[in-house]
Amino acid sequence: MIKSMTAFGRGEYELNNKLYSVEIKTLNNRYRDIIIKMPGSLQEFEDEVKALISSRIKRGRIEVSLQTNRKDKDTNYNLDLNIPLLNSYLKIFRRMNDEFGIKGKPGPDYLCQIKEMIIMKSDETDPEESRACINKAVEQALDSIDSMRTREGKAIEDDFLLRLDLIETHINAIEERSPVVVNEYREKLKNRIEALAEDIRTDEGRLAQEIAIFASRCDITEEIVRTKSHLKQFRNYMTMEDSEGRRLDFLIQELNREINTISSKAYDSLISARAVEVKAELEKLREQIQNVE
Repeated sequence: MIKSMTAFGRGEYELNNKLYSVEIKTLNNRYRDIIIKMPGSLQEFEDEVKALISSRIKRGRIEVSLQTNRKDKDTNYNLDLNIPLLNSYLKIFRRMNDEFGIKGKPGPDYLCQIKEMIIMKSDETDPEESRACINKAVEQALDSIDSMRTREGKAIEDDFLLRLDLIETHINAIEERSPVVVNEYREKLKNRIEALAEDIRTDEGRLAQEIAIFASRCDITEEIVRTKSHLKQFRNYMTMEDSEGRRLDFLIQELNREINTISSKAYDSLISARAVEVKAELEKLREQIQNVE
């Protein structure tokens, strides 16, 4: 099943007048890269959140924002002085006074401007309750993302099927054209020999040998068989529960290799033209695959 790598999801869970909210945005990336922003009071849960996300998302850049807020807007902020930091600053000020004769004491208005001098007191929420709330909010966001990724993946899958059908049409035409190339070469070579030496009888044995060499040199049967096999495998990967974009990307590389070989061995303008069309469709597939998980 095809899934897109780009999506957005949001989840919320409320307990004891406290709202846990999670926003997850996923973007294209060759590997899985999880970036989490959360309050310092929740840092202990970061590894668990990463593990939960990793179990649901295999590839992509994943940006996570986790916040907690009180539902009651009138709730007073639970602020406090950072006493250890304040004592350290006051000790420095006293030393400046004793060693350098700098007089005066800093007032509250100055001290309050020092970073982290006033801190938010940690709440009394049970860590296990916080863990459960965070997990539920993350799961909800992941469910939302999964729905969006699956929906966009369906659109990508439809485009894949359309382009695979076009490629198969061109390959079938190339396969039908391939035997004709040898026959045309035989007639051209025979006519050329007869035109150059009208009085000389054509050596059918030598002519057959030249035709055989040419047929061997431009034989693309193996390439066509492998191309059809890769296309079939591409379709099979699309139906798998765990359809990885990297598998599909590898198949596109293999298909390009076969088509390039067909084009170089064909010695025929019509086959070359078909090969160019196939490569154009493969490039469109490759661009789409960059957005597949």
